[in-house]
Amino acid sequence: MSGHSKWSTIKRKKGAADAKRGQLFTKLAREITVAARSGLPDPDANTRLRLAVDKARSENMPKENIDRAIERAIGSGPGDSLDEVSYEGYGPGGAALMIQTLTDNRNRTVGEIRAALTRSGGTLGENGSVGWMFDQVGLITLDADGADPDELALVAIDAGADDVSVEDGAVEIYTQPQDLHLVQENLSKEGYTVESAELTMRPKTQITPEPDVAIKVIRLLEKLEDLDDVQQVYTNLEITDDVMAAVT
Repeated sequence: MSGHSKWSTIKRKKGAADAKRGQLFTKLAREITVAARSGLPDPDANTRLRLAVDKARSENMPKENIDRAIERAIGSGPGDSLDEVSYEGYGPGGAALMIQTLTDNRNRTVGEIRAALTRSGGTLGENGSVGWMFDQVGLITLDADGADPDELALVAIDAGADDVSVEDGAVEIYTQPQDLHLVQENLSKEGYTVESAELTMRPKTQITPEPDVAIKVIRLLEKLEDLDDVQQVYTNLEITDDVMAAVT
């Protein structure tokens, strides 16, 4: 699936401004705090926390920010009342949307999400309305860096991966959620530089609407991810090269 790499590229370009960077760090810190509270406040003993810290590091979040977020989980700082809530809905052209949030006010969050969807021609759905269209998987991304794609795919499969996608030098490796860290370690031992490793929602099938509709979906994704309470948005939209060129 090439959609994840393309959407990540769009987000990186969108997030270059300092204001967007600050918002990203805030969201990363909240995830670290909640992850640390979900188990031990030690990345080596808490898989979710390790993934959150790794993601923060990949985004060049300062170490002191990461440490503060973990310390907040131990103490009684901001974030005590954050709830994890997922919302489901549809965007233009019937694109399925999975929206993951961390919120201290559910009424505010659902109101903001509903407004963003409505203004963009989408609708908020019931729980379970689109969740069945996605599978939770582990996702590892790395740069092929001149390596033979077929050889890299074989190494990844031998390391425990389920699926590998290579496009324009970008490599996406999919695993079972519980195998993510093991595959990541095995790839590192083989000399590959892992750019990111995370749990994600992978669509079982994708839709490819007309370019103008696809662009509307991407603009909606941007609006949703700009909301302070929204952590991640997943969609079954396939981003074609033409659409990619039009939005970056």
